[in-house]
Amino acid sequence: MSDIKKLLEQNRQWAAGVRERDPDFFERLSHQQNPDYLWIGCSDSRVPANQIIDLPPGEVFVHRNVANLLYHNDMNALSVVQFAVDVLQVEHIMVVGHYGCGGVRAAIADGDNGMIDYWLHSVRELYSVNREALAPLSFDEKVDRMCELNVRAQVANLCRTKVVQRAWQRGQKLSVHGWVYGLTDGCVTDLECTVSQLDEASHIHRFDRVAR
Repeated sequence: MSDIKKLLEQNRQWAAGVRERDPDFFERLSHQQNPDYLWIGCSDSRVPANQIIDLPPGEVFVHRNVANLLYHNDMNALSVVQFAVDVLQVEHIMVVGHYGCGGVRAAIADGDNGMIDYWLHSVRELYSVNREALAPLSFDEKVDRMCELNVRAQVANLCRTKVVQRAWQRGQKLSVHGWVYGLTDGCVTDLECTVSQLDEASHIHRFDRVAR
């Protein structure tokens, strides 16, 4: 059996197992999508959103890219955020990095990585700003610390978007969290950089300040 045919067969077995445990599961799921959570994470295959927080399909809206970045000109990511916030009205957005991230490692290491270097430019700039503080650390420790700093930076980026700020402006319940997942132990670390209202966002980037 080819690899692809094996995957299709495994899908049939999985679907049959789900129906055996809950005959109406797929019918019920097909008529609703009402998640409370948006997960913005890394594309790394070892970081599956639903499994990490032990939630079934339908409970987490997910966007993933290399190094869990959010750029203000990325229409893909911004469209996901807008749909999650304005339509699904999620109450929590988790920006989730992971220790040992290959994208972060590539960004701070010397070398030519091709097209991905353009995508990782903001991580390299963040590393440059923090280079002196990171100097005493080993390379692996630098990578892990940069994974944390990158998550914090993306939380700040997300809180600067009009989509998120307008939600807070109209009184919508919404919190943005920064997490890092540990590949070696399966545990999530909360970086305690949660932002839950407009007054907590950076004043210089606030939409209401600019609007006036």
